[in-house]
Amino acid sequence: MGNHLIAPSILAADFGNLKADLEMVNSSEADWFHIDVMDGVFVPNISFGMPVLKEISKHTKKPLDVHLMIVKPERYIKTFADLGSNILTVHYEACTHLHRTIQEIKDNGMKAGVAINPHTKVDLLSEIISDIDLVCLMSVNPGFGGQSFIEATYKKVSKLKQIITNANSNCKIEIDGGVSDKNAKKLLEIGADVLVAGSYVFGSDQPEKTIEGLKELKF
Repeated sequence: MGNHLIAPSILAADFGNLKADLEMVNSSEADWFHIDVMDGVFVPNISFGMPVLKEISKHTKKPLDVHLMIVKPERYIKTFADLGSNILTVHYEACTHLHRTIQEIKDNGMKAGVAINPHTKVDLLSEIISDIDLVCLMSVNPGFGGQSFIEATYKKVSKLKQIITNANSNCKIEIDGGVSDKNAKKLLEIGADVLVAGSYVFGSDQPEKTIEGLKELKF
């Protein structure tokens, strides 16, 4: 069994009964809460913003892994820090001055993550891999939950792991999209550290047991 982390994606939770789902994650073997913030511009969907995140943070007892799928994320770094975010991830494709944005995230007391869309090459991160704590590989096209896993992700994980090892970096690899029992073990075997699971967890009859199954995978 490895030291991998499980981050249930709150986008897939029951918003009519959100507190109960948050408490379920608190009492489960999950490590982080994964929160997707979407603006309807960078991705074709709008999720939730600051007021909802503020309420979520009141009921969470585990780190908040906040994934900004928005244009110009640098405008809101301090806001998300003030809302209790522990890890803040911005998209490579949304940042003109990525290095500066990463430094601002760290200056505001958070861990810095960079997400890349399925079509973006991992090689583009080699210059900043030593400056970031997390790379979030999108294994579906971002914007909607419940999509199928893109098989080309395996190759990207292997390549990214090599870049991280060569740079002697402690950066973690997070997989976001379509994670289930069908691909989790293989992803961990080739170098993934954090698995984001939304529909697979919250669509389960026994979500705590589903989280446990992912957490206790041996590889």
